[in-house]
Amino acid sequence: MTKQDTGTILEILRMSTEDGPGIRTTIFFKGCTLKCLWCHNPESISPKPQIQWAESRCIGCKSCIAVCPNSALGLGPKGMDIDRAACKACGACVDECPATAMEMLGQQWEAGALADEAAKDKVYFDQSGGGITVSGGEPTMQAPFAAAFLKECRQRGISTAVDTCGQCGPKELDLLLEQADHILFDIKIMDEKLHREFTGHGNEKILASCIRAADHAKKTGKKMWIRTPIIPGATDSQQNIADIGGFIAKNLNNAVERWDLCAFNNLCKDKYLRLGQIWEYEKEELLEKALMEKLAKTAKKSGVNQQIVRWSGATRLEGE
Repeated sequence: MTKQDTGTILEILRMSTEDGPGIRTTIFFKGCTLKCLWCHNPESISPKPQIQWAESRCIGCKSCIAVCPNSALGLGPKGMDIDRAACKACGACVDECPATAMEMLGQQWEAGALADEAAKDKVYFDQSGGGITVSGGEPTMQAPFAAAFLKECRQRGISTAVDTCGQCGPKELDLLLEQADHILFDIKIMDEKLHREFTGHGNEKILASCIRAADHAKKTGKKMWIRTPIIPGATDSQQNIADIGGFIAKNLNNAVERWDLCAFNNLCKDKYLRLGQIWEYEKEELLEKALMEKLAKTAKKSGVNQQIVRWSGATRLEGE
């Protein structure tokens, strides 16, 4: 099979209301071109399948250890130790575990079969004006497969959306834009040096991709949303929000229907633990509602159409 035929999918999330209009099924692709320090889906960064251990389901039988062909597993006082260098993600431990405590992150799917799976929710899409969204990770890392999947969905009468960070080439971006009815684009940080510090890459390619996506949306009449995660100490300055707004107003040709400011959340702590990784934002609290409202006001004064600005997400309770 070719790259267009199969791809590596991390998760299929049904009944989402955050990844585009209506009720949606979000398809999370494995692999990302950025390494954001705050990433809420660390299991999506590596393009390769990975094994993780769920402590709450483990019964301590050690059957997984017995079948591991690479001696990569060991159960100690602190839990399951996975030697990431030795583990080949063969799945033997996943198949053997009677309690489903060992999990495989990343499954191979064929484009048509994945579209058939997504089509099981078509009644919800049709009634709510929803559809499917390809997200990640970063779907442009598997652009031929992602485009083939989106095409299969459209052939089944399912509305499509692509959620991208834009750290990709124009060829990969265009493949997905052509098959997407709706475009979700992340703009995180305008300062190039800070962007590189917090995500591992500069933002020149990202901003160029964003302008390209907006031009496509304008030409085709497709809807485009901009999404900015509000992260403590990284993206949450008034200057950053004002700069992003200025970029939108100057460069995106009135193509943007909505600009979402998405409040930081700390619900991903356990994901890092299960992967044996340290999360730099582990001790960060939720943001205050007053800050989100202040940043929304800054966004509205940045030169964009004020009607496109909104913020969402849980915030810290007063008095905490």
